[in-house]
Amino acid sequence: MRTVIRVSDEDNVAIAVVETGLHADTVVEEFGIRVIEDIPFGHKVALADILQDEPVIRYGVAIGFAKTYIPKGGWVNEKNIYIKPSSEMNQTVGQKPFSYRFANSPKPEQRFFMGYKNSDGTAATRNVLAINTTVQCVEGVVNYAAEKIRTELLPQYPNVDDVIAVNHLYGCGVAIDGKGSEIPQRTIRNIADNPNLSEGRLVVGLGCEKFNPERAFPEYPRDQVIILQECQGFAGMVKTIMEQGQAVLKRLNRRKREPIPVSELVVGMQCGGSDAFSGLTANPAMGYASDLLVLHGAKVIFSEVSEVRDAVHIMKGRITNPKVMEKLDEEMAWYEAYWSEGKVDRSANTSLGNKAGGLSTIVEKAMGSVAKSGTSEIVDVISVGEKIRKRGLTFAATPASDFVCGTEQLASGITLQLFSSGRGTTYNLQHIPVLKVSTNPVLSEKWKDIIDIDAGKILTGEESIESCGMAIFEFLIKVASGEVKTKSDTYRIFNQLAVFNPAPIT
Repeated sequence: MRTVIRVSDEDNVAIAVVETGLHADTVVEEFGIRVIEDIPFGHKVALADILQDEPVIRYGVAIGFAKTYIPKGGWVNEKNIYIKPSSEMNQTVGQKPFSYRFANSPKPEQRFFMGYKNSDGTAATRNVLAINTTVQCVEGVVNYAAEKIRTELLPQYPNVDDVIAVNHLYGCGVAIDGKGSEIPQRTIRNIADNPNLSEGRLVVGLGCEKFNPERAFPEYPRDQVIILQECQGFAGMVKTIMEQGQAVLKRLNRRKREPIPVSELVVGMQCGGSDAFSGLTANPAMGYASDLLVLHGAKVIFSEVSEVRDAVHIMKGRITNPKVMEKLDEEMAWYEAYWSEGKVDRSANTSLGNKAGGLSTIVEKAMGSVAKSGTSEIVDVISVGEKIRKRGLTFAATPASDFVCGTEQLASGITLQLFSSGRGTTYNLQHIPVLKVSTNPVLSEKWKDIIDIDAGKILTGEESIESCGMAIFEFLIKVASGEVKTKSDTYRIFNQLAVFNPAPIT
C-alpha cells in the first residue's frame, strides 16, 4: 500500500494514507524524502522546501501560502498556511487544475429503476403519506398522530412506504413579509411538491399563524387541510388527522412500483464531516456517478456555496450559457453580501473536524467539494429552495450547513441523495434515501453498520475512481427501486428539516 498520495504532478504536498500516520524518519521512496516530524493520517507532507509566502499546491492549485519556511518532509497544516483574498487566490492558478474527467462516452443504453409515476409526470422513489405543517406549533400533535398512523394503520396498506411529518421551525414569530422571507416560504411549498411527497399530501395548521394554509398552500383543496383550533380537543385533533390520513393511504395503496427510466431520477450531491481524502476518493467517485446520471438524462444537483466559492473559477469553465454564468455571479454576490453583513470571513466554513481530518484551508476544501459534481457541463443555476428545471447538472445555491443544504435540495426536488463523509456523520432524511459514502477505510470499518459504500478502497488500490463510481451508480438504482435499504434507513435514523430563513425573527 502507498504511504502517501499526490493528486497532481504540480503538487508540492502529498497526503499521508497510512492509518497510523507517518512517523518521523519515515522514508517516502517514491518522492525521495525523509519525514522530519510525525504527520497524522490524512494530513500533508511537504515534498519540497516551501519558502515563506510561497504557494502550497494541491490539486494543481494554490490552496494557501506558507506563513513561514516549511522544510521538505515537514508537516503542512492550518497553522502554517494562510490564504489571500479570493481574487488573488484565483490568479495564482498557473495551469488547468487536476481533473477526474473520464473518457467522453457515447449515450448509454437506457436503464430503468422501479419507481412510482406521479400524476404531474414526475417520478418518485418512495410512496408516502406526507403531513405538511404550516407552523412549528403543531409539530407535537402531528408527530403523535403520524406515529399512530404508522403503527395502527400503515400495516393495512402494504404498498405505502411510510408516513412522514414534514415539520419545520417557521410559520409565526417571523417577519412574514420581511427581506428574505420568500426563501423559507418557497422552500416549504416546494418540499410539499417534492415528487416523493406530492401524491399523498395533507396540511395541518394551527389557525392563528402568519404563514397560514391559505398563504402557504393556496391551491390545496379544503379536504387536504386540517386546522387544529377547529378540532374538539387533543383527541379530536388526532382523530381528524388519522381519518383524513387513512383516506390518503387508501389512494396511495393503489400505486405500485413500475419500470421508470433512470432519466427521471433527481439526485442530490452533498458532503459533510469532510476530510483530506474527500477530494481523493468519495467525492470524485460520486462525481463519476454524477456524470453517468447526466449521460442517462437524469437531473443532478450540487450545492454548498461557501464550500465551492473558492472553486467558482473552475465551475465557470464548465458553463457555456451566458445567462447561466450571469445567474451564478448573482447568487455568489447575494451570499457575499449576506456573509459580509454578518461579519463572516471565508475561513468560517472549515470546521474543527475538517482541520483535524487534514483540510488546512477553505480553498483545499473547495477543490475537494466541487469534485462530487463530476465533470459535466453546468446547465443551470437556481436560487436556494427553487425547483430544478433542467436535465443535466444544476448548481443550487444553498448554504453549506448539512441539514440546511439537504432541506433545500429536497425543496428543489431531489428524490435520492449521495452523501460523502470522512470524519463521520449520522445525517439522514426520512423523505428520500440518503446513500452514505465513506472517504477512507478507517471510517468504513469503524461505522460499518452506517456506511453504505467504502470509497476508501481507492486509497488501498482495491478500487479505482471509475469502478467505485460505477458501484455507486448501480447501488443507487437498487435503492431508488426499493430493492435495498440504506443502513441509516434500516435503523430509522432521521433528522429534522432545517429551512433556511435569512429574514428577521420577531
